[in-house]
Amino acid sequence: MLGLSLLLLLFSHSVRSTLLGWVESPGYPNGYVPHASLNWSRCAPRGHTLSIRLIHLDVEDSKDCENDAVRVFSNGNLISVLCGKKEFEELQATVNPSLISSSGGCLSLSFQSDYSNIQRHTGFRGFYSVQDYDECEDDPDNKCTQFCHNFIGGYYCSCRLGYYLDKDKHTCTVSCSKDLSGVSRGDISSPSWPGSYAENANCLHTLSVESHLQLELQFNEVFDVEQSSDGQCIDTLKIETPSGILGSFCGKTPPPSPFLTHSHHVKIRFTSDGFGSNKGFSFRFQTREKVCLAEVIPHSTVTPQRPQYRRGDIVTVTCDLGHVPNTKGVKTLSSEYETTCHSTGVWVPHYPCEPVDCGVPDIPEDGVIRILGDNQRTHYEDQIQFTCNSQYYTLEGNDTYTCSSNGEWVSSRGKTEMPKCTPICGIPTKALDLAGRILGGERAKLGEIPWHLFIKEPSRGGATLINDRWAVTAAHVVEHTEETSLRLYGGLVDGSLTQNPQSPNLVVMESERIIIHPGYAVGVDERANFDNDIALIRLASRVNFGPNLLPICLPAANRGLLVNEQGTISGWGLKDVKHSKNLALSRVLQYAHIGVYSLEQCEDTPYMSDEKRMIFTNNMFCAGADGKDSCQFDSGGPFVLPMLTSSEKPFYLTGIVSWGSPCQERRYKGYYTKVENYVDWIKETIRTVDSAKI
Repeated sequence: MLGLSLLLLLFSHSVRSTLLGWVESPGYPNGYVPHASLNWSRCAPRGHTLSIRLIHLDVEDSKDCENDAVRVFSNGNLISVLCGKKEFEELQATVNPSLISSSGGCLSLSFQSDYSNIQRHTGFRGFYSVQDYDECEDDPDNKCTQFCHNFIGGYYCSCRLGYYLDKDKHTCTVSCSKDLSGVSRGDISSPSWPGSYAENANCLHTLSVESHLQLELQFNEVFDVEQSSDGQCIDTLKIETPSGILGSFCGKTPPPSPFLTHSHHVKIRFTSDGFGSNKGFSFRFQTREKVCLAEVIPHSTVTPQRPQYRRGDIVTVTCDLGHVPNTKGVKTLSSEYETTCHSTGVWVPHYPCEPVDCGVPDIPEDGVIRILGDNQRTHYEDQIQFTCNSQYYTLEGNDTYTCSSNGEWVSSRGKTEMPKCTPICGIPTKALDLAGRILGGERAKLGEIPWHLFIKEPSRGGATLINDRWAVTAAHVVEHTEETSLRLYGGLVDGSLTQNPQSPNLVVMESERIIIHPGYAVGVDERANFDNDIALIRLASRVNFGPNLLPICLPAANRGLLVNEQGTISGWGLKDVKHSKNLALSRVLQYAHIGVYSLEQCEDTPYMSDEKRMIFTNNMFCAGADGKDSCQFDSGGPFVLPMLTSSEKPFYLTGIVSWGSPCQERRYKGYYTKVENYVDWIKETIRTVDSAKI
């Protein structure tokens, strides 16, 4: 019986196969030795499968076949692990049906034995063969929509009467497309109307008449195009015109009749899937004279208003607020224009009403503009927001602006002037030590007086930073200096660092222009009058603020000074040498707190060498304290109110070190340029020069 079954098996494979043979364990049937191994692999041609039929299996049995084992793989994936002893009938029933490849796939087999066996095992033997794969019977995805025909190595599709095979060679469809150009009236329906329409239909009817006519569609009341339960179109009817697609239409309700296409060129497109038994649609088409639509363009109104217009009608188009007509790409200031209805149903001229575009405004120095909203546009009613990109600046003005209907950015307060990023002045990042007593002064630490700038040449002195491009000093410090030859140093307290321009924190600044107050008498040899002793320095480039380099605030004009009002002076000038009557230049910036003297004390001015008194004017004030005073080479430096140990902020540049008695006389009374008298001149000069540079 076993022999007969094997003979029938071999005979059936020999008829159908083009590739066959035996695969067996080493030494079969006499038994395999320890450490035996076998690796075998074959592949089936396209449209065929490869199978293995085991007729004998006698391999050492173990848990999970961990000792000796036969492993079979399909396209690299493990499909069977075998060991132990199985009879032929069991192999046929439980093992062999799974040892088959996919169409055009590969099978591989491996056999391994371990180091010893208690008893000898004969191994295994199997017959492999290649046979045709029946796509029509075994492959549910054969893609034939109607009939499938198998042949050795492949398959083909065919269709019922009335259908033809589409280009994909799988889909059966119907011939339902027609060009009806030039036909002014007729009927169009779904395939097989009034019966159920065909599956996989892809129908296209083209209608085209004279340009002054439009096509009118009159639908039959019976309308049945497949629709899902949630209202989505499964099959669909679309009416395509040059201006757009009308539809999709499906369900039980036909499009409204008469259906005006407003076009002389129309495509009727109908598609269906491979399922369903719906009835479809039918309509009659004819022509009528074209009319112009009531809406000329979006975002506008039309005067006079009518449901539709005929040839020769003239209307006025008024663009909505915030929109203007785009006439051949150039936007006009007027929001209106006239247009005429032509015989083709087109308004001429036809200018779109486009939103006013305010554009991106100029970004303020040290500022950032952010366009609000997801559309990132600068059109009518869009908004932008200004911020400053540095912690050392503050925004002066509104931060949010809206694009107005006249194309301007307007703030919430109705202002069109753009904001500015102005430096935060007079607030050092490091507070001065409370213990404070430059003549008779204390050493400043880095960052405590960040606005004080150091001038080494041609005259040693100081200056005060008032913004990122300008500094203030005494006129007599720079009266013999060429406009572009002055070098200033900032971000330091140790003056010796200027010998190494690469020193950390040191900022080197070059002057671009020096402007001495016009009321100052330049070039006087025996000077007794320091009236208007003030000058402005425009830097060659903007400085970057940091914790050690910050500007000071200008005082209010005509603020007024109070007697004994306490302020702070600083400088790199002469200082006391302890336990000595000699004076020496300070290497480190010194500061001292002094008070404002009365007018009577200030008018008691020192004498010059020829017994001529120095001149005191209303543009000056004097100040000092016991043992504390500004001294030679402190000129141009700041007198700051309030006193730097005060909790009141910000600090203001109230005075500029100007003149006084020689420090050796130790009168402790220095004279300072009263800055409040020059605030208007400073601001106007800066505005004029900066405007000329733009």
